[in-house]
Amino acid sequence: MGRTAGNIRLDPGTLHPRGGAVRSFWLERALAAESDSAPLEPVAGTYDYCVVGGGYTGLWTALQIKAREPGAEVIVLEADICGSGASGRNGGFVMTAWSKLPSLLKVASPEEALRYCSACEAAIGKIREFCETHAIAAEFAESGWLWVASNDDQLDSWSAAVEATTKLGVRPFEILSPDEARARSGSAATVGGVFEKVSATVQPATLARGLARVARERGVRICEQAPVESIDGDGMEVRTARGSIKAGALILATNAWMASLPALRRSLVVIASDVIATDPAPRLLEEIGLEPGLAISDSRRLVNYFHRREDGTMVFGKGGGSLTFGGRIPGRFQSGSPSRDRNLREMRRLYPSLAGLDARSSWCGPIDYSASGLPFFSVLPGHRKILLAAGYSGNGVGPSFVAGTALAEMALGGEPVDVPQAMRRLPAAKLPPEPLRYLGGQMVRAAIERKERAADAGGRASTFVRAAASLDPTGGLVDRG
Repeated sequence: MGRTAGNIRLDPGTLHPRGGAVRSFWLERALAAESDSAPLEPVAGTYDYCVVGGGYTGLWTALQIKAREPGAEVIVLEADICGSGASGRNGGFVMTAWSKLPSLLKVASPEEALRYCSACEAAIGKIREFCETHAIAAEFAESGWLWVASNDDQLDSWSAAVEATTKLGVRPFEILSPDEARARSGSAATVGGVFEKVSATVQPATLARGLARVARERGVRICEQAPVESIDGDGMEVRTARGSIKAGALILATNAWMASLPALRRSLVVIASDVIATDPAPRLLEEIGLEPGLAISDSRRLVNYFHRREDGTMVFGKGGGSLTFGGRIPGRFQSGSPSRDRNLREMRRLYPSLAGLDARSSWCGPIDYSASGLPFFSVLPGHRKILLAAGYSGNGVGPSFVAGTALAEMALGGEPVDVPQAMRRLPAAKLPPEPLRYLGGQMVRAAIERKERAADAGGRASTFVRAAASLDPTGGLVDRG
């Protein structure tokens, strides 16, 4: 990849997932429920705003621009179909940003941090209201989030977040006794936890497809199967495989697929998160005591995150899968999960009574971790009319609403009041260059896995393994689904 005189040359798939990817459990069901597919829109013309990426961030941005400037001509370019990327591949958690508060306070004032986290919390109710208003059957369940320790090594992982919120005068977390946490999780492996009542779960692909439908109804042109090949940053021309358009402003909203852009290469590391959906077993899950819609995740670095759906399906995800080299996302990141059996083993370890339950679907997707552990909404360096958002670090479904609002405000020349200044530029911290990042990442990931396996068995890894695990450059920035 190179850049010359304002021209941003892109590798195939850099800004979009390639078409033909294995569909997730979520997207298969969302597409099956649609009465008809939208026709392919022609890719040509001049627009006020061009959004690259048909996921949550891109669609919320397009909707917010139209809400503020109804007469604006807005186009969304998507290489595959809306919801085919991370927006239709995640674990279905809709979360606040309170767990990220300790990281946020390293770069923002307490007032800025409180404003941003409050906006992310309010976004959950706004997403629910949007679904209700526009009849989006996204199975939105505001049942809360249970953040647990599944071995003694994980105990009090939440203490920094609890202390930080308390100092700001807010108390989103309810501290549970070990017995209370165990009862809510239904797992004998649970040794402690906290509960956040505002969080929710959702059918993520149905939400993404619903956003696209409403955007079309409001006059946004959405061009699917239109992968971007290059961008002329001086002439503001976007060239796709199906034609070219010109725009007054450009918003790049493709999340992990931007990690190989030169300006972002040292700011993002991309790693796979793997998810399975089991055969329905409502009676088994009722016997465990799992509440439908309750989001649960443990505190390991290679996090387990899961929830029970209303139909008795268990959706179980695990972070810390394959690493990318140079931010380029290979096809295996959009395939059936290579860690299907690993996920089943982890689910059965936490819930032995589910030993006979199999996975009917598996998939994986890329998580873009930022060097700061926080998302950023910024101008692309050297291109003042090109905005971008990335770095959700495993928590993007809820914060993407705030991102869409911020990007719309910035595109229209305003200031996003809910986003700290530090999150309006690329992270100051830089990740190691390649190949050190990839080789080191493989070593660190293996050490973390050994350390966590020892802790699950009630033991302690060697000093060398613990030292290697501590070199994780994203230091505990866990994706929660």
